[in-house]
Amino acid sequence: MTIEPVTELGSGGALRLPRARAVPLSAPPSSYTAAVERYLTGAGIAKSSTRIYRISLTTWGWLLAGEPAPTGPARRGAKLPVFPVTVIDDPALPEVLAELASARADEMDADTVNRELSIARKAIGWWQRQGWIDGDPTIGIERRPAPPDRTKALAENQIVALWRLDVALREKTQWKMLYESAARADEVLCLNVEDLYPQDKRGKITAKGGATEWIHWQSGTAQLLPRLIARRARGPLFLTDRKAPAGTPTIDVCPETGRARLSYRRVEEIFEENTRLLANPLASPEDIEDLDGWTLHRLRHSALTHDAEDGTSTPMLLARSRHASVRSLERYARPGVDAVARHVAQRDPAARRRG
Repeated sequence: MTIEPVTELGSGGALRLPRARAVPLSAPPSSYTAAVERYLTGAGIAKSSTRIYRISLTTWGWLLAGEPAPTGPARRGAKLPVFPVTVIDDPALPEVLAELASARADEMDADTVNRELSIARKAIGWWQRQGWIDGDPTIGIERRPAPPDRTKALAENQIVALWRLDVALREKTQWKMLYESAARADEVLCLNVEDLYPQDKRGKITAKGGATEWIHWQSGTAQLLPRLIARRARGPLFLTDRKAPAGTPTIDVCPETGRARLSYRRVEEIFEENTRLLANPLASPEDIEDLDGWTLHRLRHSALTHDAEDGTSTPMLLARSRHASVRSLERYARPGVDAVARHVAQRDPAARRRG
């Protein structure tokens, strides 16, 4: 970064402060598309997020070029306009961009609009720090209020469909354990083989705040665990497919296989990829690259919601969730789609007459 010398007086005769001007840290990219790729590879974006980031930044590429982003079938195969990333500094762009973004927001759900805006701002900030651009034309664009999502708990048929997926034993065991125990994903991933008490269908985990607590599972997990563990007696329960790279902490390496503890990022990525068609039942398999799957947290949320629907007591829900406050249980106390469907069906006059 260089400092420009003071060359004039400000209002009232006061000296103007020196103005900092960013010096490019590297040669500016030849186009917006190249700038996106440099951002995705150089900004530390998680591999699991790269696909979503690229889709969002492609959408914003059209807007930054002053054109509406294609939607629906027109989006597939549409070629992004070619323009230099310095177009972002065009003083006329903010007004045009605000109109285009507003029109798009009227056609899309608020969560998608807000996610895309957040990703665009992160990329623009990174490009500014590289010294490739100076301004941010999105400054005047506001996030859209997003109504609460009432569908976080998966329906019972969705859970059944999840168990039917053709996935590896590791994933089957992991997902079963997450749902049956209602544990947090990071807690389960920190389990070691020696933390398990298979005969009691329980395991010892380190919870939030460092407390040592128990999680409990059911027969589905119990039947899978012996095959997953094989003859291992210690080390991380869930392992990567490859040997641990040099420098991996000893605690995260299986002493018997040399493989590393599976990371949260990778687990989330695998779950999201495998659930895209389940999350979008009307979509075509050809569109799978443009779809979003479920998040791991929905397994915990679903388990606790289903417990609440089945009449589980408040003390037991607190013990299962390991929340400290009863108020934290409110998010699970709302009946899910299956519970509401049963309620309506049971009060259907036609069904009563048939009975």
